[in-house]
Amino acid sequence: MAVLSVSVLFHSCGKEEEFDETLLIGRWQPVSGTRQYFTYYRGGTGTTWNPDEEVWEEDPGGDFTWELVKSELTQIHLMETVGGVVIPKVYTVTELTATSLKYKDRFSSYSFSKIP
Repeated sequence: MAVLSVSVLFHSCGKEEEFDETLLIGRWQPVSGTRQYFTYYRGGTGTTWNPDEEVWEEDPGGDFTWELVKSELTQIHLMETVGGVVIPKVYTVTELTATSLKYKDRFSSYSFSKIP
């Protein structure tokens, strides 16, 4: 019983992966999970757009703020909501390289490639 308890304790204390947020900066096109494109700017701001809906990068309304802490990516979309309530979208980053971004939430997985 003691061995089992110790093994569970060590497994639950595993080190959370930490990603370099500078790799996030840039334009990303969807590979799977969404049709949204994203641009992440330095300083924690960004914009999103969807050409399928004839919404382009320079169109207003797709702005958001973002924060990457270890593997947790939080995006807060800057839009007016009923009663002024803003609900952040929180994702777990599973891969972040110079050319690939993958993250997931409780329901879906998303994959992007960097636009040169």
